[in-house]
Amino acid sequence: MSAEGINKSETTPEYLEQLVREASRAAKELLDAASLKEEQILIIGCSTSEVAGERIGSYSSPQMAEAVFAGIYKVAREHGIFLAAQCCEHLNRALIMEKRAARKYGYEPVNVIPQPKAGGSFATAAWRHFAEPVAVEHIRAHAGIDIGDTLIGMHLREVAVPVRIQQKTIGAAHVVCARTRYKFVGGARAVYDETLL
Repeated sequence: MSAEGINKSETTPEYLEQLVREASRAAKELLDAASLKEEQILIIGCSTSEVAGERIGSYSSPQMAEAVFAGIYKVAREHGIFLAAQCCEHLNRALIMEKRAARKYGYEPVNVIPQPKAGGSFATAAWRHFAEPVAVEHIRAHAGIDIGDTLIGMHLREVAVPVRIQQKTIGAAHVVCARTRYKFVGGARAVYDETLL
């Protein structure tokens, strides 16, 4: 590891492939459970330090980020879902997304380009692979995957509902998933649309 906290050591191709599989499995499980519609937003927060089994922010790995991103991005594209990558706290948890998604939802772009230690390796991978990446400060995502306890809740729509999946970890990182639903309004006499639960 370098003095800047970037993991530059070689990671085996087998381990990187394992990360692709685990990330893909987590994304598939969440999308199946969340019933997202085409062009809804899936937010991903990912600490590659935690994926490597280290303390968040201490061991950023561009190689691991590429693997995790590849697994999730493939699934999102197959479902027609927009992906948003949450940056680290050094960029105030800004988000990287496709310009088309930002335009569709009315999110105003800001000027920053993520780097492994200023935005995070996962957001950097998203910037590298999106067709027209932009950074935005706030979104209201329809579902999310938090890899390594990165605190994505600030960017989820109300009301967030935990989703339990079988894929509990990606590498060594703890995985937490959520979907969102419409708010319930009314009182004891209210009747609700079961399809929106």
